[in-house]
Amino acid sequence: VTRDFIENYLPESILKMIDLSELEIQNGSHVDAELSELFSDLLFRTKINQREGYLYFLFEHKSYPDRMVALQLLTYMVRIWNRNVNKKIDTHIPMIIPMVICHGETKWKISPMFSDLILDFDTLPEEVKQVIPNYRYQLYDLSQFSDEDIKGKAELMITLSVARDIFKKSGEEFMETIFKAARALEELDEKETGLEYFETCMRYILSSGPKLTKEQFNTVVKQLEVTYKKGSELTMTLAEVLREEGKKEGKEEGKKESLLELAIEHLSLKFGVLPTECQEKIASLDLKMLQIFNINMENFKSIEDVRKFLGI
Repeated sequence: VTRDFIENYLPESILKMIDLSELEIQNGSHVDAELSELFSDLLFRTKINQREGYLYFLFEHKSYPDRMVALQLLTYMVRIWNRNVNKKIDTHIPMIIPMVICHGETKWKISPMFSDLILDFDTLPEEVKQVIPNYRYQLYDLSQFSDEDIKGKAELMITLSVARDIFKKSGEEFMETIFKAARALEELDEKETGLEYFETCMRYILSSGPKLTKEQFNTVVKQLEVTYKKGSELTMTLAEVLREEGKKEGKEEGKKESLLELAIEHLSLKFGVLPTECQEKIASLDLKMLQIFNINMENFKSIEDVRKFLGI
């Protein structure tokens, strides 16, 4: 799907430098944990201009444009360079082509130039401009894509259509997006691949998309029974799975809140008002680490012990 996107949407001058046969996905994310609900990313290694290089996708999930995305993106690119360069051996850093894909409710009117974050950059003397880092990212604002703008094979077209429509359409309108996806995937030669892809789309739609009423959901299931029988069965099963997952997440979140309150209260009584950075770090712990932290609280003799345990 990524290869299909690159072929259809990267400028020709960039595309001709990229060896798509060498495309290889890299593990891990470079997005800060506290921003993971607002951004996600994908990194691919390949040959660019016959040398090792990277294609970096940053997906912007906010409902509004963020001017600081250029700064966040630069931070992530520096992390990629630092993690992939052997400083004892390498004398150069690999090329990274940054791409931002957004699909919010508002049109993205922000310049993709990093220098535009600096007030009056264009009025600065050339000597000053030369000491300021600058770059431009490729921007794809899916909210502004028409049906004609959406190109590629079935999987890519479905991805872009669902991402474009998920914040823009009501439940009633979004039903047609689901039906289009089902029809396209039913026609794929690889039926199992199509079904797996449909499951991914429906999981995203049911958890993040416009809330379907009970009547709308039943209409979707009945329509899929006619056009995509396996998709109908999968949708009903998935809806039940997501309901159970929601119940489990709710219980875990409640337990985490209780443990967090207990930790803050206990440490405040012991050491006085906790520094903000300690409170924020404790709040960022997952349920398992929060349980371990609470078990170890009796061993803390000072705020420095707390800091040491939290790694700050």
